[in-house]
Amino acid sequence: MPFDLAESFLLDAERELGASLPKSYRLAMLRENGGELATDEDDWQQYPIADTSDRKRLSRSANHILKETESCRGWSRFPEDALAIAGNGAGDQLVFIKRHEDFAPEVYEWHHESGELKKVADDFSQLKAS
Repeated sequence: MPFDLAESFLLDAERELGASLPKSYRLAMLRENGGELATDEDDWQQYPIADTSDRKRLSRSANHILKETESCRGWSRFPEDALAIAGNGAGDQLVFIKRHEDFAPEVYEWHHESGELKKVADDFSQLKAS
């Protein structure tokens, strides 16, 4: 069950990333830090943003976006400018792509076997909670 998120943790993540996150994603994570999403082709488990405010939230956000993105960088075809925001449990990821100083609002599905990026939404807000 996702928790709400204090903006300070969101700002910490952006500072560590060196880029701003898309507005619709920021708003969604402030309301529910994690949860499930659905695209036309798959179901996805969102990665939360690290929340160290107490032991329960720390435990529930242990697989946060920074940690999961770092793990994905071990795959040879993971895009250098991508941020993993959700996984399908089979290795594929939903990602944002960094452009200049910010992450663009478009959401892409990255296929771990082929390295292919496929746009699944023009904005995070278009994804359905499942």
